[in-house]
Amino acid sequence: MSVPVMTVPGEAPPTTAAVRATGLTKTYGSGETAVHALAGVDVEFQRGRFTAIMGPSGSGKSTLMHCLAGLDTATAGQVWLGDTELTRLRDDQLTKLRRERIGFVFQAFNLLPVLSAEENMTLPMQLAGQRPDRAWMDDVVDRLGLRDRLGHRPYELSGGQQQRVAVARALLPRPDVVFADEPTGNLDSRVGAEVLGLLRSSVRETGQTVVMVTHDPVAAAYADRVVLLADGRLAGEVHHPTADAVIDALRGLGG
Repeated sequence: MSVPVMTVPGEAPPTTAAVRATGLTKTYGSGETAVHALAGVDVEFQRGRFTAIMGPSGSGKSTLMHCLAGLDTATAGQVWLGDTELTRLRDDQLTKLRRERIGFVFQAFNLLPVLSAEENMTLPMQLAGQRPDRAWMDDVVDRLGLRDRLGHRPYELSGGQQQRVAVARALLPRPDVVFADEPTGNLDSRVGAEVLGLLRSSVRETGQTVVMVTHDPVAAAYADRVVLLADGRLAGEVHHPTADAVIDALRGLGG
């Protein structure tokens, strides 16, 4: 049985990264009122792995994810998606890259109310001039229990069903990385477990890379690795996490 271990940043062996950052800094405001959300973060996220980002409230975990995904601009430092440096791209180039190579799942479902569930799922691919792999789409739809909801609009779906549509939308293009920000925050425990199970299986069975921000140790236990933040800095890792190991690690951070 693998035993969860704590390490400090930089101890893991070098690997090919799906996304990485060096010297990543994000500051809001200036002078005495400046808030340093990220303070020189160096981190890598391996291809084909499921990584959770955790830390106390205000630790910078969502800011880190937003900068890694090109949703927010870093004050300093660099971010790469594979061999592409996001921090050098123009806004139009970032938009194209996010559409074609990144999937997103957030607490807010961000579904278009005038489109059906199926149309919401396939919209990013249509915008990129792509068609979904029907076998993969059928697998995702069936795993998420959405087969009889494909023609329904968001207002006709429960919150859990809407989130499952959002997860399907992120997974269908098989992006380089799926970023998930508290993806089970609005779901009950059963549906949340189903969503996490699909993310987990997409990593194991298809080599998908998933980076998830969560406050929930049970959700983090689905990951291969947990990256810990405190005060905008890396504060350690938990490999092969269990919920208990994550709770112990967070206690050490005051979270």
